[in-house]
Amino acid sequence: MARRLFSDISPLTYQIAIQRQRLQRHLADLPRRRSFAAQRSAEDLPTRIYGHNSLIRRRLGSTEQHLQEGKARSLAIAAPLVDGILIRPGQTFSFWRLVGNPTAARGFQPGVVIQGDHAESGIGGGMCQFTNLLHWMALHSGLTITEHHHHSGLDLFPDFKRQIPYGTGTSIIYNFLDYRVHNGTDRTHQFRVAVDGEHLRGQLRAERPGEFKYHILEEDAYFYEAADDAGAAQVRRHNVIVRETRSRRTGDTIGRERLLENDALVCYDRELVRGTILAAKPGAAGG
Repeated sequence: MARRLFSDISPLTYQIAIQRQRLQRHLADLPRRRSFAAQRSAEDLPTRIYGHNSLIRRRLGSTEQHLQEGKARSLAIAAPLVDGILIRPGQTFSFWRLVGNPTAARGFQPGVVIQGDHAESGIGGGMCQFTNLLHWMALHSGLTITEHHHHSGLDLFPDFKRQIPYGTGTSIIYNFLDYRVHNGTDRTHQFRVAVDGEHLRGQLRAERPGEFKYHILEEDAYFYEAADDAGAAQVRRHNVIVRETRSRRTGDTIGRERLLENDALVCYDRELVRGTILAAKPGAAGG
């Protein structure tokens, strides 16, 4: 019999485990607290490195729409806390150090949170859409991503007006699952973010252009039939995320980095899959 985790014994032990992890993160950050980006500016830095707009209200399977509205209100609270942040050379951007604990007392609303292999309601749920936006912009820059978590192994929601490849998202939990980027360049960078009626809008700006441009590619993308350990049919999703580095001066590709390979269980009805479902994984025995 598998040993139960302390956090799984009861709701009380779960909360104790959460508080312990938060304390551990706080103590770990104390020696380097001065290295975190904290200063904001209402003025844009001169150069736009990359920009992206993320649709706030989405159709996520059977998820109740009021949770989408709650997410929209929570994002509107968080956006001004990050907007304009200056990440100077040598500094690290930490999402949770700027936003703080997303509690109901601060106005954060119930939204979608991921628990295991399903979605449920939780205060501040849906905030990962914010870090998804930041992550997508950071991937197109010379910033170094130093902390990034994602919903590994699960494709939780059907595509709805998808603009970026599956598998490039993030997972965050205050404060021990954070999203962090380090500025190892010689140029100050800046995140600009705002919420309008329909979108979370973002730009990554800098003092001047860098030497390189970055392009994110999705390759080897498909859905396929598989069987679980008990032999029951399931659908899985596969893709590979690649980043190309190109010279800004010549346009030549000078580097190619494989960021991630996803092979995930589709957790929604197969009727909602947007694409052909192959009979087997390409290259698999019998496929």
